[in-house]
Amino acid sequence: MKYIVCEEPNKFALKDKEIPVKEDNQALIKIHRVGICGTDLHAYSGNQAFFTYPRILGHELAGEILEIGENPQNLKVGDKVIVMPYVSCGTCVACRHGKTNCCSNIRVLGVHTDGGMQEKVAIRTDLLIPANHLSYEEMAIVEPLAIGAHAIRRAHVLKGETIVVIGCGPIGIGLMKLAQIKGADVIALDVDDARLEFVKNEIGVKHVVKVSETAVEEVSKITNGDLAAAVFDATGNKRALESGISYMSHGGRYVLVGLSKGELTFSHPAIHAKESTIMCSRNATLEDFDFVINNLNKFPTKAFVTHQVSFNDMIANFDSWLDPKNKVIKAMVNFNI
Repeated sequence: MKYIVCEEPNKFALKDKEIPVKEDNQALIKIHRVGICGTDLHAYSGNQAFFTYPRILGHELAGEILEIGENPQNLKVGDKVIVMPYVSCGTCVACRHGKTNCCSNIRVLGVHTDGGMQEKVAIRTDLLIPANHLSYEEMAIVEPLAIGAHAIRRAHVLKGETIVVIGCGPIGIGLMKLAQIKGADVIALDVDDARLEFVKNEIGVKHVVKVSETAVEEVSKITNGDLAAAVFDATGNKRALESGISYMSHGGRYVLVGLSKGELTFSHPAIHAKESTIMCSRNATLEDFDFVINNLNKFPTKAFVTHQVSFNDMIANFDSWLDPKNKVIKAMVNFNI
């Protein structure tokens, strides 16, 4: 079978290997779609934390069961399944408290271990979520949307609250829509006019603010001087991460969803004066996946998936997805074309 491996930064290779043999607690999955996310783009560019080469990318996966034994979920051959890519140990302190998303021994498919950019994969059955009622495109976007759902749950976003989301990439876009579903008012920030226009037109975000020296003043004006009850960084950019606290109200919450490789610096008087709650949000849990699946009918999947190519054409197209001029929101690899 064929697979694509990132051998080193800026270098993919299309190769062949034997079809994997599933273990007793696994299913053999045929991959139909792989969503491309910031992690994949950063790994290809050599700028992804927790990453080693060579690596088969791909963790936003939509598949079909080819082989499976007895399992508690009663999954069967032919079922369409979403793959939850966070391989947790089940025994560490985080897992024992239900926080499998930050397992101390976690191995994320496509990051710490090989992912789904291959025709068939063997996956633990407990990581499979049935999704026969969804299209393959819908299935492949559940994981990135679950990242946003988890961040919203971490911050305890309430109906009627105003939040700021910094970054109108796929994670930020999902976060905005799911926050709206929760009843929050959203203010979107980005440096890219096209992405701000996208969230205004396709997500229904009323207030969009271009990042500039006056952005804090604009957010203050929109909120009648209160600023935002919760601020989410979905960029992973050091400058954005360090400045996000400026948009947060006194007594508010600041959630770091994006990941930076380096150190961050905050002014202690500034964060202390607001009695800031600063938290990180990593990956997602089954509860977050379920929330997304149950609300996916409210999400504009067709507008979100802006670029789609065949598996054989992925390498030739990948560089173009890094170019802002191509206005990529969500690129996807289709194994069926």
